[in-house]
Amino acid sequence: MRQVYNIQQRTEAARPAVPPDPPTRHPGGVTQPQPGTFPTRTDQLEATPDEFRAALSRLAAGVVLLTVHDPEDGPRGEDVGMTATAFLSVSLEPPLVLVSVREDSRMDEVLSRVDHWAVSVLDDGHRHIASRFAMKGRVSDRLLFADTAHRRGEASGAPLVEGALATVECRTEQRTAAGDHTLLIGRVLTASVPAPDARPLLYFRGGYRPLG
Repeated sequence: MRQVYNIQQRTEAARPAVPPDPPTRHPGGVTQPQPGTFPTRTDQLEATPDEFRAALSRLAAGVVLLTVHDPEDGPRGEDVGMTATAFLSVSLEPPLVLVSVREDSRMDEVLSRVDHWAVSVLDDGHRHIASRFAMKGRVSDRLLFADTAHRRGEASGAPLVEGALATVECRTEQRTAAGDHTLLIGRVLTASVPAPDARPLLYFRGGYRPLG
């Protein structure tokens, strides 16, 4: 009986193994990874604040006014407000949202004591409100609210901007430290859409802009 050989198998068996290319070396002596591979150590990699800010400024975000009523500030209490763009929905059932506030800010301190707060989603006619409540060293929030049309939320006692695209009132479910900010997850107690046909205010590349 004639023996039939598999030519491909014989060729593969006869082919000498090719060693992998040695790692290349930078003129300074630092070994560089081969093309298509990735460094295994990333513990020393970190974007600079300027790089981080420039990259994330290209992410357009809605603008909201975060508000809370502090009953311990003065005989009648005090309203506190803060412009925010780091606000998002987390869950539908139960209804949860998340907002980020700067660590050690007045808002962070008040929300460490008060667990009910509100958010008003601003429209493109509320640019002045967003700018005023974002200023450092601004006048007292009491004067800002006196010049801002608002009503008081029934569930939170916090100011809600009149004519806002949407409003939600929340109760804090969880606080988490994250770098130089505090993340608050809140259960939504009330939600309304006062101005369904208004256009949103956006924050993009370091400025407030209308949609479109």
